Amino acid sequence: MNDLKNMQSKKVFIVEDNEWYAKMLEHIVCLNPDYEVIIFHTGEECLKNLHLKPMAITLDFRLPDMEGTEVLKKIKNYHADIEVIVISEQDDIETAIDLLKNGAYDYLVKGNDIKNRLFNTLAKIQKNYSLQTEIETLKQEVELKYDFKSMLIGESKEMQDIFRLMEKSLNNDINVSITGETGTGKELVAKAIHYNSNRKKGNFVAVNVAAVPKELIESEFFGHEKGAFTGANARRIGKFEEADGGTLFLDEIGDMDLNFQTKLLRVLQEQEVVRVGSNKPVKINPRIIVATHKNLKELVEKGEFREDLYYRLIGLSVKLPPLRERGNDVLVMANVFMSDFCKKNKMSKLNFTKEAKRALLAYDFPGNVRELKAMIELACVMSTGNEISEDDLNIEKKSLLDFRDNKNNLTMRQYEMLILKDYLNKYNNNVKEVADKLDIGVATVYRMLKQEQSIFKMNGNND
Repeated sequence: MNDLKNMQSKKVFIVEDNEWYAKMLEHIVCLNPDYEVIIFHTGEECLKNLHLKPMAITLDFRLPDMEGTEVLKKIKNYHADIEVIVISEQDDIETAIDLLKNGAYDYLVKGNDIKNRLFNTLAKIQKNYSLQTEIETLKQEVELKYDFKSMLIGESKEMQDIFRLMEKSLNNDINVSITGETGTGKELVAKAIHYNSNRKKGNFVAVNVAAVPKELIESEFFGHEKGAFTGANARRIGKFEEADGGTLFLDEIGDMDLNFQTKLLRVLQEQEVVRVGSNKPVKINPRIIVATHKNLKELVEKGEFREDLYYRLIGLSVKLPPLRERGNDVLVMANVFMSDFCKKNKMSKLNFTKEAKRALLAYDFPGNVRELKAMIELACVMSTGNEISEDDLNIEKKSLLDFRDNKNNLTMRQYEMLILKDYLNKYNNNVKEVADKLDIGVATVYRMLKQEQSIFKMNGNND
């Protein structure tokens, strides 16, 4: 697609009714062998062929069928990025100014210096267009990078549910709140939403609220004027202005100071900021995505987070599951991280042994996806041959469900108790959540816990 665009961008239209002069202009343009010249003798012929998407058009101001100003306006209405160089016999300042106001790139007078002026003008246009093409290519690469169905790896039901929620946020400006444990990929989700939404051409601005010092937070978010405080040597726009028309991602929103929460609420309500040291409000229109590993509702109940701000921010709620709840996604991601690392470091692709796969599935991953990625990259370095073994993974063997040393000495009741203890360990002793996961009643969990001491004494284990 980009190759086709580049090929089309090197076309130069020459619109000139004087055949001899048109040939002379063609000779000048073709001094650069990259250009492909197409000559038209009327404005109508030119307009009918704009679908060929030329990089530039040299336009005779006086054509037999229409004025140059009329042709210029129609070209710009068709595609504003096509640059038009008006060439005229008249050195008319007022006409030149009027044409430039209507979008002409330059106004050249026919004369002895036309060769150098036209050649140099086209060179500037090509340079600017090449830069614009490069920017567009980079934007396309960023959008591809954050396509959530390719970068947010996961085949589990939990992740498919997340994808469906994210899709609901793409064609509107609803605020999004992302919750989940540290390392589950909250910022990646925010970026995926932004770069697949109708705001993708705007900036994605990320701020870790917890990392901004309390005394600088107002300047960081709202900006400041020159001289507003010691060290303010120049005007600086804040994160809200920077994200205008794009997305402002507020990470760790649960750590925001209560006093600043009040100011943030007003900004969200009024859609305007006032820079520190100024009285003039500045209109802003960013989309807000927030993330936290904390329970905001509990913070509201404790009086640590404003209730009105909570309801302003909560919007579409996306709860990212911890890696331990995503089943076979662990192996899917492990393979992707391994392939990426090997490719980046020019290593041969590796395979995981059966024991390594079992170890990955059995591990809790308290650091979630971030921990898995770091673990796999280290394992690629530590591996020998073409396989990653269990030892290469460097997993601490703490799981209560490792029965290999005593599998012949446990009763069914003891197995059940080990499973229960493992789930309690996974879910931070949340009895209700454990009961839901094991599909048993809360009363059953408490009854089993009461039996724990006697059951383990049967095996000589006083833990």
